[in-house]
Amino acid sequence: MSGESPSTPGTVATPEEYPALATDSPTTLTEALKMIHPIPADSWKIFIEQIGLLYQEYRDKSTLQEIETRRLQDAEVQVDTDESPGSEETPPEEEPASSPEKKPLPQICLLNNANSRFNLWQDLPEIRSSGVLDILQPDEIRLQEAMFELVTSEASYYKSLSLLVSHFMDNERLKKILHPSESHILFSNVLDVMAVSERFLLELEHRMEENIVISDVCDIVYQHAANHFSVYITYVSNQTYQERAYKQLLQEKAAFREVISQLELDPKCKGLPFSSFLILPFQRITRLKLLVQNILKRVEESSERECTALDAHKELEMVVKACNEGVRKMSRTEQMISIQKKMEFKIKSVPIISHSRWLLKQGELQQMSGPKTSRTLRTKKLFREIYLFLFNDLLVICRQIPGDKYQVFDSAPRGLLRVEELEDQGQTLANVFILRLLENADDREATYMLKASSQSEMKRWMTSLAPNRRTKFVSFTSRLLADCPQVQCVHPYVAQQPDELSLELADILNILEKTEDGWIFGERLHDQERGWFPSSMVEEIMNPKIRSQNLKECFRVHKMDDTQRSQNKDRRKLGSRNRQ
Repeated sequence: MSGESPSTPGTVATPEEYPALATDSPTTLTEALKMIHPIPADSWKIFIEQIGLLYQEYRDKSTLQEIETRRLQDAEVQVDTDESPGSEETPPEEEPASSPEKKPLPQICLLNNANSRFNLWQDLPEIRSSGVLDILQPDEIRLQEAMFELVTSEASYYKSLSLLVSHFMDNERLKKILHPSESHILFSNVLDVMAVSERFLLELEHRMEENIVISDVCDIVYQHAANHFSVYITYVSNQTYQERAYKQLLQEKAAFREVISQLELDPKCKGLPFSSFLILPFQRITRLKLLVQNILKRVEESSERECTALDAHKELEMVVKACNEGVRKMSRTEQMISIQKKMEFKIKSVPIISHSRWLLKQGELQQMSGPKTSRTLRTKKLFREIYLFLFNDLLVICRQIPGDKYQVFDSAPRGLLRVEELEDQGQTLANVFILRLLENADDREATYMLKASSQSEMKRWMTSLAPNRRTKFVSFTSRLLADCPQVQCVHPYVAQQPDELSLELADILNILEKTEDGWIFGERLHDQERGWFPSSMVEEIMNPKIRSQNLKECFRVHKMDDTQRSQNKDRRKLGSRNRQ
């Protein structure tokens, strides 16, 4: 892309005009970059105003482009690996046939004018005319593009937030329909979120105006994440109530449904539903963490910019985790109350509701009954339905009874559970496993032979009941050292059960377990979240070099311990003082 000519010709600076740029000395280069003129504020503001993509559009296009880029890299590296000096069968005439696969991907057009090419940092007229592209190394140009994307995507996000407020929240017809309490639940503290985004974007814009070569953006990200991004936690924690209120309003208020439909048809919304605007803050805070990761992969190791990127990433990670916990806490509390009401205890009652307890998995299995000698009998009467509620610290075994109730007849702490897969003994005993309670409700050992409906269901229960201890207590860093099978998400997936993992486009995951009937137990690299998902949602990364590169980048992001973080904060503060 950098090889194309700008649509607006500019005068390229020569070494004679900028003598300091003619040398390869890193020190002189750093000094020379400081001499390059800043981007005029008017020029930059015009660019920001011309951004036409709503954030939802940008995000989808960006992740799809990321997927295609990985596919091309995987294919190209695979071709290079397959081709060797001894492979003489391929005739020279066939080489042009593969050339289309190596064409660069079309860049994302952020601006209103689809023909405008100023979508990359290197396409800005000031960059083209300065001559800086002739002296910067390719790695530095890629770093500049990564920082530039963080800034421009924030502008796109702010544009979408403004539309949510001006077009929906401030609509007079909608205000008359909604009770103030309904409006509060629906829009929460979105005004606070927009104010934080505006302040954040303003600082990023000022940094861009300082110099055409961006010095850093992660120091700004760190300051805002540490001091202002708590508004995201408030907004996202309200998500459960927000979704429920929205569904209820659609069902019960025809006037609300009519107005929302009309507002969605406005060309400003570009065919996007109202719900896509409501989830913007959660999408942005998670995406922002990935954008900082992208910068972190490109900064020089052991540099000040690496320190600020690591600090910014850590702060964002804490905000994202707090957001996730906020959502989970709201939904878990309600879920635990509902489960408690449905249980009747045949044994000594066990208190279900606890602030530190949540549901991991629930469902029906078949328990084998009768003496062990009758295992070979081919009759369904061998099995009787039971229902399991597995919490993070407790297993409750029940039988379903009329009235949507469950009669509890056994329980055990989760730490005292052991599972064992039964060897294949024919169709009747297919997908059967043994569950041992080392100490049950009667303070004795108990054994259950359980049959699942499929291989994947059996594997999922076994993984949830007693996680594989070979991986449970192995550090994430140690797991990164192995060449684990990897996949990337090509279709988004929303978890349907507590033991499943929701996937976003372009997520990269290590495969920890795989079933023959199409399910994968995986660990996402960027946040170490684990869970099951359908194999149809992902595609495998075949080339070991690409897998190794993904692991190396992941290790770099997560390599710091608390001592290093403390040292890096001191260095970041010193660097900030020096810039001032």
